[in-house]
Amino acid sequence: MTAAASALQLLCSLCFTAFFLLWTFFYGIFFSCACLLLPFRGRFELARVWARVILGALRWTCRLDYRVEGREHLPAGNHIAYIKHSSSWETVAQALLLPPHVWVLKRELTWIPFVGWGIKLLRAIAVDRGSGAIAVRSVLEQGKARLAEGEWIVIFPEGTRMPPGETRKYGVSGALLASETGRLIVPIAHDAGYFWPRRGLMKKPGTIRVVIGAPIAAAGRNPRDINAEAQTWIEAHSRH
Repeated sequence: MTAAASALQLLCSLCFTAFFLLWTFFYGIFFSCACLLLPFRGRFELARVWARVILGALRWTCRLDYRVEGREHLPAGNHIAYIKHSSSWETVAQALLLPPHVWVLKRELTWIPFVGWGIKLLRAIAVDRGSGAIAVRSVLEQGKARLAEGEWIVIFPEGTRMPPGETRKYGVSGALLASETGRLIVPIAHDAGYFWPRRGLMKKPGTIRVVIGAPIAAAGRNPRDINAEAQTWIEAHSRH
């Protein structure tokens, strides 16, 4: 990419970032008010509108699109999805990748005015990542309740965004939840971190590749074995 093209791409990235922040803030106000009158599925459809607009703006301003492979692997019923965490992109796109779901996130996100209220209305499972066993127990208790009510659970098993090509030990809560409830783990890999880095404003043009893998049986298995199988698959398919 030439210097002029890079400068233009940076300008487009800045415009997108400004739109992303403004749209999220003002839509968060609308969402928080509208959701008071809607059941969970209606709230989730409004969240999909938010995500669809952002990804459309990303495609228009930064020429960054995405494609999904393996949708046929999504099983009937509601299960637990593991998504690679290397960007902010997947925190938006997840609303369009899976059936209605709740996700596990750090509780600090619920403190953001309006946005945090919207997250609570979407029944997210907010945990204190530094609380160790207490956080795991919270995911198990709330996760079992959400699964019983028919919702999927989305977990970023690395717990934090990782640079492209890197990973860390997967948290145990999702595997424990799957093992104890007999639900499947659905691994989802992508290469968004190469286009929308976890740090920096530049969004590179291209097409993000998302791959949904075959479900992993978890009932009665050792959580460490479940995580090892999921991590091996996700990391192999997240390479650019």
